[in-house]
Order: sequence, then structure tokens, then C-alpha cells
Amino acid sequence: MASSLISRRFALSLQTNLWLSAPGCRYVSKAAPKTQLEYDYDGPSMKTSVPGPRSQALTKQLGEIQNNLPFKPEMDSVTLVRSTSSVTMRRAEGTTWWTWTTTACWMSTLRSRPSQLSTLVNRPALGILPPENFPDKLTESLLSVSPSGMTRVQTMACGSCSNENAYKAMFIWYRNKERGHNMPSDEDVSTCMINKAPGCPDLSILSFNGGFHGRTMGCLATTHSKAIHKLDVPSFDWPMAPFPRLQYPLEEFTRENAQEEARCLEETEDVIVKWRQKGNPVAGIVIEPIQAEGGDNHASPDFFKGLRNIARKHGCAFHVDEVQTGGGATGKYWAHEHWGMDDPADIVSFSKKLLTGGYYHKDELQADKPYRIFNTWMGDPSKNLLLAEVLNVIRRENLLEEVTRSGKALLNGLYDLQAQYPGILSRARGQGTFCAIDICDDATRNSILLKARDKGVLLGGCGDRSIRFRPALIFKEYHVHIFLNIFNDVLAEHK
Repeated sequence: MASSLISRRFALSLQTNLWLSAPGCRYVSKAAPKTQLEYDYDGPSMKTSVPGPRSQALTKQLGEIQNNLPFKPEMDSVTLVRSTSSVTMRRAEGTTWWTWTTTACWMSTLRSRPSQLSTLVNRPALGILPPENFPDKLTESLLSVSPSGMTRVQTMACGSCSNENAYKAMFIWYRNKERGHNMPSDEDVSTCMINKAPGCPDLSILSFNGGFHGRTMGCLATTHSKAIHKLDVPSFDWPMAPFPRLQYPLEEFTRENAQEEARCLEETEDVIVKWRQKGNPVAGIVIEPIQAEGGDNHASPDFFKGLRNIARKHGCAFHVDEVQTGGGATGKYWAHEHWGMDDPADIVSFSKKLLTGGYYHKDELQADKPYRIFNTWMGDPSKNLLLAEVLNVIRRENLLEEVTRSGKALLNGLYDLQAQYPGILSRARGQGTFCAIDICDDATRNSILLKARDKGVLLGGCGDRSIRFRPALIFKEYHVHIFLNIFNDVLAEHK
């Protein structure tokens, strides 16, 4: 039953299909060892031009009901998922895509057992009336993969509300420290009702250039990836520090990258001091282990260790945002595990691949009164059922080890293509299958994305001119080689 959550394996008949027979220079790639196949899958199937007429009609219909501006009709935008596969998508025209953009979610199903029906059909208000089995289900799912040093988890609905409430938890913790954990004063209580200090204190969250933490009001103040997210929306006066801009390949620029990270750490500490002096002290620091939306920007474990020490030194909570990186794509459940730290964070937020939102936190960041961290739903217990089954499959099939193997093959293949097309590609980088490569300019990137789409492969962009690769955890090495051949065909058309 759990195996239906994640599709098994692709058939190797892909190379005989029409979509792989387009003329062009082929990437020289040795097929990986073949494994027993449990069901047939014959690859992307392009039934119409993109967008197809059915998709255009459905997109228009939906646009008359709600905002559909984020949709991309050229991507055949209306999805009908008829498969349990997390690597393919069935579109409205009957087209089947091979998707390399699965960071955002799992597409999974669960055959309901009688004992699960109540959870699946009821959605309780978890903050006040959680179901009887909720503690057990949290233990089976989220707490079974909790980050080092954390035994508490607060569920939420999405990534933005996870970060928003994590920020609130950091502010509450910071003010309780300042009061010596005494009760709020009458002045605190009265002034907070009119948005004035000291009840609404002048505190801040420090974030990093290029970071993305969500689109709600507090999160937007810490998001610095694209102007479209922030334009016309008022923001808090909160500080921003530089994120390292590393040179690749890393082994050739060890000294330069160490200097760059040292510069960023020094500037970060200077910003914290400056904001305290101006009367707006930093209560917490938020950072992604890999800046995904901002361009797949990496930093070394030493950088994050240094940042953790700065947070301790200045009494700031340290919040690691794993909304995009959590869930196994880097070869570990949490990208920050690659830092090798026993005490990596005070708060770790999650969503997307974890199916539910929320954040792990240390005991001292537990809210001290009811309704301080609260909303109607505070998550959805049915998602914990799904997550528990997904985690069972990951463990049983050793998928994190699979990610490490296929990620190495993918990154090595990107290095080879980068050498073959130096005028187009640069800065190949990645951890596990969480990989990216830069394109020479934005126009070329958009053309490559469209041509890959026309061959049945969905890729995504990030940053100013990067393409990011987010294959499912079940991708094998031979899937990587098949993809590299397709990607080479696309690049050959731009040579």
C-alpha cells in the first residue's frame, strides 16, 4: 500500500520513443545498471502543441473565477493528476510530462483504512480540539525525522505561515528574556493595542540578500529574491546582510571563497551591532541552507557554523528555513545536517515535501500563553498520515542513498555539459539532486526551458539566470543519463 505513494521505476524503452529521436549531437552517456521494473512507463507523451486547446479553455474558465495570472499557459497549465507518480504529471490534454520540479510537493495517494477515515474526512481545529491520536501521529511522522536537539514541533498549514509564526515565537522569546520572564506590564498590554512600544517593541529579524521566506507581511520583509513579490507592499524596517557569492568549481577557489564568506560574516555582525545602536535590535536570524528561489546559492558548513556562533554571541535566535530544502533532496532529510553540527538551530521551519507546514523548535521557544501561536487549523492531521507513509517508503527503499548516487551522476553530467558548452553554461553546483546551473542570459534560459518542455521535460528557473533541477527521490542514475541526453539536444540547438 505504501508503495503506491511513490512510483516505482521507469521503463528503459524511453530511448526508442519519438521524443528522444530528434536530430542533434547526443550527450555521450553510459547507461546505468538496469534494475527489475515493476510496471511500464514509456516516458513523456506529447499529445498536442503547448498549450493544448483543452488547457486553454480550462485556463480561461478559471480566469473568470479567480486570479490565474501566475499560471503559465505555455506549460499546459491545468493539471489533472491521474497517476500516483511523483515524477510525472498528466495534463488536461492527456499529455504526460517528466517533471524535474518536484521540490514543491509530493504527489501521493493513500488507500484509506477504516481507522484512518475519520482523519481523512474531518479537519479539526488543532489548536483547541486535536484528535485523540494526534500525538501518536506526530511521533510517527514529523518527530521521527526531527532535527538534532529538537523534540517539539508546531504544525501549520504552509511555508509562509510556518515562518510567520516562527518569527513571532522568536520575538516572544526575546521579550521574555528582556523582562526576566516576568509578566508583561500594564503599559505593555495597553500600548500593544494601539501598535505602540513597549507593547509592540522595536525588534527585527535579520535576513540575507537573495533569500526567500514567503509572501505574507512579516515574511516579505525578509524576502529579497524578486521584486514582483514585494512591489507596492509596505514593509518593516528590518536589516539585511550579504549572502556569500561563491566561485565554482569550489576546489579551484578555496581561498577566494573563504575570504568571501569571512567578509559576509563580518558584515553580518556589523549589521547586528548597527541595528542595536539604532534602537531596533535583532531578535532572530533567518537563513536558508541553500537559497533556492534566489538562485540556488550555496555556502560552506564553516559559514553556517560562524553564523550560528554570531547568533549566540549577540543573543539572537537562529532560524533555519528548510521549506524548500527539507525532505531529502540534498541526500539528507535536512540540508543543515550537512553542516555537521550538534546544535545547528533554535528553529527549523518546513513545508512542501513534508506535506504539512510547521516548525521544530527548542523548549525555550515554546509559547508561554495560549493563543500566542495560533490560527483556526494549525495544519491538517490527514497530511501526517500521508507523511508517515512517505517516510516509510524512503526508509524501506533507501531513497536518501539513491539521491546521493543519482545526484553525483547529475552534477558530473552538468560539469561535462558545462565544459562542452562554455558559452552557454557555467557554475554547475548542487547537493544531492538539489542542483542548478547558470545560463549565459535570461533570454537563453527561457528558450532552453521552452525547448525542454517541447521534449516533454519540465524544468524551472531561479535567480536571475539559473536553471534548477529538482527530480523526485526515486530517480536512478539511468534516469539522469536519459535526461542529460535530452538536455544536450536542447543545448545543441543553441550552440
